[in-house]
Amino acid sequence: MNGIAPVVRLREIQTRFGHRIVHDGIDLDIHRGEIVTLLGGSGSGKTTLLRIMALLMAPDSGSVELFGKRVGLDDNKIQTMRRKMGFMFQFGALFGGINVRHNVALPLMEHTHLPRRLIEEIAQLKLQLTGLPPSASCLMPSELSGGMIKRAALARALALDPELLLLDEPGSGLDPASTRSLDELIRRLHDALGITVVMITHDLASVQRLADRAILLFEGGVLADGAPHELLASEDQRVRYFFQLELQRSRSAALVVEEAEI
Repeated sequence: MNGIAPVVRLREIQTRFGHRIVHDGIDLDIHRGEIVTLLGGSGSGKTTLLRIMALLMAPDSGSVELFGKRVGLDDNKIQTMRRKMGFMFQFGALFGGINVRHNVALPLMEHTHLPRRLIEEIAQLKLQLTGLPPSASCLMPSELSGGMIKRAALARALALDPELLLLDEPGSGLDPASTRSLDELIRRLHDALGITVVMITHDLASVQRLADRAILLFEGGVLADGAPHELLASEDQRVRYFFQLELQRSRSAALVVEEAEI
């Protein structure tokens, strides 16, 4: 895009778990400022691909370029690269033995030499940025609701002012209203901070609300890549079948929530 290197460039990515091939030669570019959703059925390799982008694991073969530079797990540039990224795990992955503010402060303590008081102030600011009240900072993770856990985890992912934000199922476990609220927060943060976002989701409403591009993984490769409305209008029977199943799943999940609220 206009001669600017992609934020993420994956080439010929191959990943195996034992004899099972998860990725079989995936090529993928993520461009600056995009919101990209990774889609696919269970076992399609979405989370594994996200972890490869985050330098949390290495593919069996292929190349990973971040911010225009090729990098591997044994590269001395890896910590510099990681500082440019924020990762939000599916269920928050907050440390249960420390309070919320300390959870958000951890990346700053690990990767910077800032004074402790300044770190605490930045952590508090990040929590406010994600919509949590000041009183939440002193709570333990066990005292938070599901939506608050997601926001605290998002605040931690934003602690180092990343250029690339990687989100693994940010809306999982939330009711539709909470998911919509989180989607709106992600959109506001994207627009205000100018970050690039790659997220995994099964929620088609989230895809339509947020995504500039949707990438559908299937049988080790990229089956479809385009704007959400393009994928939804695809004539490929495999793409259509995937979206039909996801729509049915979403409707079933909504019914469960409605019955629980009665």
